[in-house]
Amino acid sequence: MSAKENKALVRRLFEEFNKGKAARMAVIDRSIDIPDLKDFKQVESEWYDAFPDLHVTIDDMVAEGDKVAARVTWTGTHKGEIMGIPPTNKKVTFSLITISRIAGGKIVEDHGQFDALGLMRQLGAVPTPKKGK
Repeated sequence: MSAKENKALVRRLFEEFNKGKAARMAVIDRSIDIPDLKDFKQVESEWYDAFPDLHVTIDDMVAEGDKVAARVTWTGTHKGEIMGIPPTNKKVTFSLITISRIAGGKIVEDHGQFDALGLMRQLGAVPTPKKGK
């Protein structure tokens, strides 16, 4: 596949987030082939349980060869437990940067970093530092 086709594949995956949990799980089955797929799907499911109105916005995407880098923003309302934190009903926004490698029309490797500290602060699990200290 070309870099352009690889970029389109990753874009479709992120766009499926906005169609809900069932759509996201279906596109994962069609588009991702990683060794720990079962665990990956479990984590994805937990995010939807915690943030049922999860929405992703693609901020930037770059493709070269078999790799695609994406920077996205997630928003949602904390309605279920996540990472041991009970529901807070708070609206949150956090960022994610991911690099995916594509082979045979599927993502075969994926590495991501998200703003966990920012998310924890928004949920009240980690205090926000006071200004001037």
